[in-house]
Amino acid sequence: MNITRRVFNTAIAALLLAGAGANAADKPIVVGYQSDALPSSLAIANGEFEKATGKKIDFRKFNSGADVIAAIAGGDVQVGYVGSSPLAAAASRGLDVKAFYLASISGTDEALVVRNGAGINSVADLKGKKLAAAPVSTDHYQLLALIKSQGWTEKDVKVFAIPQPDIVAAYNRGDIDGGFVWDPALTELKKNGKVLVTSKDVADKGAPTFSAWIATGSFAKEHPEFLKTFSAVIDKASLSFQNDKAAWNKDSENARLLAKLLGGTPADQAAGLQNLNLVPVAAQASPTWLGGGENSGIARILKETAVFLKEQKKISDVLPSYAAFVTPTAVAGLK
Repeated sequence: MNITRRVFNTAIAALLLAGAGANAADKPIVVGYQSDALPSSLAIANGEFEKATGKKIDFRKFNSGADVIAAIAGGDVQVGYVGSSPLAAAASRGLDVKAFYLASISGTDEALVVRNGAGINSVADLKGKKLAAAPVSTDHYQLLALIKSQGWTEKDVKVFAIPQPDIVAAYNRGDIDGGFVWDPALTELKKNGKVLVTSKDVADKGAPTFSAWIATGSFAKEHPEFLKTFSAVIDKASLSFQNDKAAWNKDSENARLLAKLLGGTPADQAAGLQNLNLVPVAAQASPTWLGGGENSGIARILKETAVFLKEQKKISDVLPSYAAFVTPTAVAGLK
């Protein structure tokens, strides 16, 4: 009787373990994305990421990179799309993440838009005005860098760190004079205002930024082939956008799918794509960007950003090196 019971219990335990293993294998990979107009978002909309990787993926939309970082820190997200400022802040606090694909660099997809009637015609006119940007976002960093480039402090320009939906609402009410934003807020603010400064302009003043796809350190170590295939899918969409403009215009199916996923109209999405500054994947593994360890361009931008954020009392520490938060492995060999 005891032997029979022992055999029975052993069999039940084996079944439970097998079931747990199956559940773990079936658990989807959680990927955080944002509302930016990106060619790669098409692969979310049409299922190409899942088809190419052969994995079930739970795509979750976030309002900002800071929100994506918070979800990663909480263990809810394994892969995410973020800007350089929240990434620098997270790395400085010791979050184990790695940037594996450079989505874009400073261009015109992020900009400071000033409201009509606010009396702002040049950067000099910003003194004494009320401006806003999403908290700890790349735009927040750029706005503060712009203010510093004029020899001003936040006593000279009132800066509100609020989510993008709140920026749009405050701007439309006339509570603020401008906002440093990305789409879809960028398109909304331009309806009653004008672009005063772009991300590229701020980069030219010495504060370059980027956006990237990142993964947790443990996920990158355990799933290198997933990240490589994921990167190849991004590159496929980017090449299509660069080489076949007609397939991405306002009347295209691609623009319609992007609008359905991200919001706005197909025309908004087509226009937003034109503001991107993309880096060819063949160049991404070079020391200029993801390669080169401590001397990689991304590691240097992260450290420069962290130094600035510490000066602004947004973080408390700057690491000696940010090389550990960058990897060229996923893009190596892609052409």
